[in-house]
Amino acid sequence: MLLDRLLAKNPTKTAARRLHEAATRQGRLPALYLDMNARDTVEGRFEMLTLHVILLIDRLKDEPAAAAVRQALFDVYVRDLDGALREMGVGDLSVGKKMRKLGEAFYGRAKAYDAAFKALPDAGPLNETASRTALDGADAAALTDYILRCRKALATQAAGALIAGEVAWPAA
Repeated sequence: MLLDRLLAKNPTKTAARRLHEAATRQGRLPALYLDMNARDTVEGRFEMLTLHVILLIDRLKDEPAAAAVRQALFDVYVRDLDGALREMGVGDLSVGKKMRKLGEAFYGRAKAYDAAFKALPDAGPLNETASRTALDGADAAALTDYILRCRKALATQAAGALIAGEVAWPAA
């Protein structure tokens, strides 16, 4: 019995992993880097992954049934960042400090994007946030348009499908 429970798949964690994998794939689309000015660096890829995770969390925040999936998605995001740091050769003693900085970066961006989303339909704050966080001050018009299309696409998707880990992103 205990072994069965330990080996059983947790649907919430499975859904969160699927959402994270979808956010990772979307955040790696060449168009983000070639057409929208995202930096093709470790930092730039962090920004694109973080943006897509924030978009998913934002979409699910008003869904009471999604609370566990939102938290599990964040947990997967953090675990994968930790693993990536270790793969890049960051020593065990430094990982904690770097993870703290990445956590602060995530929460700062989440707060900034949330404020920008609340200001919609005025896209100015979103454009400013995208430029500052994801593009090092570069023109964010194309990225802002993409973010708005992502929010619209996510809003039209059934919450149940998202909670099950199914997401369809728009083309970049």
